[in-house]
Amino acid sequence: MNVRNFSIIAHIDHGKSTLADRFIELTKTISDRNLKNQVLDTMDLERERGITIKAQTIQLNYLSKGNEYVLNLIDTPGHVDFTYEVSRSLAACEGALLLIDATQGVQAQTISTVYQAFDQNLQIIPVINKIDSPLAETDKIIQEVTDILGFNEDEILKVSAKDGTGVKELLEEIIEKIPPPDNDNSNNLKALIFDSKYDSYKGAIAYVKIVSGEVTKGQKIYFKNTKSQQEALDIGFLKPNEVSSSILSTGYVGYIETGIKNLKDIKVGDTITSIDNKDDSPLLGYKESVPTVYTGLYPVDSDKYQDLRDALDKLYLNDPSLVYEPETSAALGFGYRCGFLGMLHMEIIQERLEREYDLELITTAPSVTHTVFLKSGEVTRIQNPSEWPEPHLIDQITEPWVKTTIITPDEFIGKVTEFLSSKRGEFGQIDYIQNSKNLNSQRVIITHYLPLSEILVDFFDGLKSCSSGYASMDYEILDERKANLVKLDVLVNHENVDSLSLITEKSKAPYKGRELVSKLKELIPRQMFQVPVQAAIGGKIVARENISALRKNVLAKCYGGDITRKRKLLEQQAKGKKRRMKMIGSVEVPQEAFMAVLKLD
Repeated sequence: MNVRNFSIIAHIDHGKSTLADRFIELTKTISDRNLKNQVLDTMDLERERGITIKAQTIQLNYLSKGNEYVLNLIDTPGHVDFTYEVSRSLAACEGALLLIDATQGVQAQTISTVYQAFDQNLQIIPVINKIDSPLAETDKIIQEVTDILGFNEDEILKVSAKDGTGVKELLEEIIEKIPPPDNDNSNNLKALIFDSKYDSYKGAIAYVKIVSGEVTKGQKIYFKNTKSQQEALDIGFLKPNEVSSSILSTGYVGYIETGIKNLKDIKVGDTITSIDNKDDSPLLGYKESVPTVYTGLYPVDSDKYQDLRDALDKLYLNDPSLVYEPETSAALGFGYRCGFLGMLHMEIIQERLEREYDLELITTAPSVTHTVFLKSGEVTRIQNPSEWPEPHLIDQITEPWVKTTIITPDEFIGKVTEFLSSKRGEFGQIDYIQNSKNLNSQRVIITHYLPLSEILVDFFDGLKSCSSGYASMDYEILDERKANLVKLDVLVNHENVDSLSLITEKSKAPYKGRELVSKLKELIPRQMFQVPVQAAIGGKIVARENISALRKNVLAKCYGGDITRKRKLLEQQAKGKKRRMKMIGSVEVPQEAFMAVLKLD
């Protein structure tokens, strides 16, 4: 079979999308007129940030030694927050190109993605990219790849995705080394949904890999997971736009359009079969992703709540790692508690909701899932600080810990370890990456264990700052460990603002409380009366600031005269404020105040 399905995997910014551009150019899949840089990065957000957020699929037709081959390429994201996207893409492939930057070498996420590919038994072709760069250290990086990842030197290809050097040879290597899809000789249709998207005109569109059998346009099909029957209104290939075809057969990757409007009828990881064989066993799908970060998303205008729900439904179709459920807040009204794979994932989802669905959102402080053991013997898992029980009811609390792997040049060891020591955690070990050819420039792998809550905010930025941008980081969830945590409440004008509450370590809580109320003093607008802002742990106030009252200048009409006249006017003003303003005054908390929680040191 002349079909090859493969992914490009790499650390962020190692040139995956640029290499995909060269493949497209070389195979003339897109006309020169329509070709642009990073053609597979279709979102404005991807182009602005210079990162791939969404895995993209394209079919390439290539002639080699007189035979025509169909190459289905999936360009994957590189950031640690999008590993679920990568794992789903790899399940639709038989091979992967492991791309490594010749100027940066093996990074933390390079190691984690290559092990993902090993786990799925894929044929891996290691490729050194950017060999044309004046900063390239190709021989040193080849040595690193052989030492750390265990590849032989003669298996490693050298290319420049920018100027096209070695790309043609790489295509030949793909055809030679990556095996064709397995053919189980069964005529029964089985197709794996590895991705999907929502189109406002066509409804939900499933991206599938045909594992066995074939599907034809107009055929009745069955979705195993949702137990729904549909008609394949249109099928075809992704080049990268949808190109209609009359048939999709075994081994091919393409799309199936059914006109589904109920978004719950389609699920990534589901198996599509024909109506006649709906009792066949389903394909092995994907394990559910586990969110690590939770935050509340609320529309600024409460009338937009339904719009937010529809937008989340559509976004979930495109990104099944998003988890959301309704919640209410006394301060913010109706919204959703959303679970994300990391802070970048959270940022991207929020920005996509605002841009693509024209929503204005307020985001509460991110939190992780804590397990709280009550004295009554009950055990609860809490994602939202507003659900935190009273301190006297709690027996013990556990929180998730992670193992972080940091790769950095050895000259930054001191600064990186100093930065890590400022966080709660335990040092693991420091391993030097042996480099026999250049002993002057060594890199180290630092293993560190710490609570997940410590890496939620500004950890990545802090690591980049102390290593001049050279350090890379990857993490994996370990287990839950005992923690000494308390809930820090914020009271504005003596009213608890539940959306500003946060869970923090007991010893740091008073300092965080003082810092938070001083920031809120600057951010909350002044009223016609004095507004106290307090931080409390349980019933104990640990910090307070007063926002002074706005005051009308009642003395403006007094030109000289006796002091008693001025005093009388000021006393009258004070009485009126006490009587009227305290009764009817309410304090609006602006969005910047909720963001202040994210910027605490």
